[in-house]
Amino acid sequence: MPLFVRFSYSADNPYAVQADFFDGLAVLASWQFDRQMLAEGLRRPVGEGDVTFRPHRGTGGAEVRIGLRNHGDGREGHAVLCADVGALKAFLDRSYAVVGDGEEFLDLDKLLEEFLAR
Repeated sequence: MPLFVRFSYSADNPYAVQADFFDGLAVLASWQFDRQMLAEGLRRPVGEGDVTFRPHRGTGGAEVRIGLRNHGDGREGHAVLCADVGALKAFLDRSYAVVGDGEEFLDLDKLLEEFLAR
C-alpha cells in the first residue's frame, strides 16, 4: 500500500531525521531516526528494536526496508516500509548541506575557546 512520507532535518536537532507518515492530509504517525543510522542503512543492515534499516534489491531497483515497531503505549504494532535508495540519498545530501557529516558533534575545545575569548 503506498504511503506518503515527509522526511525533514534541522540543525536544531542535528542527530535526528523526522519522518511524518500521511494518509491524505492527516498525519498517521511521526518517527525520529538517527541520521547516521539511516545513512548506514543504505549500505548494510543496521538497528535493533524499534527501528531497523535493511538495503534490498526490489523489483523497482535498490530500496531500503525500514522496520518500525511500536510497543509499550497500548498501541502495539509493526510495519515494514520500502523507500527508494536514490530518494533517501538525495535527502541525506540535502541534510549534509545543513550540517555536514560528522559536524553534528559538539566541539568542546572550540566552544571553550570562544567562551574564554569573551
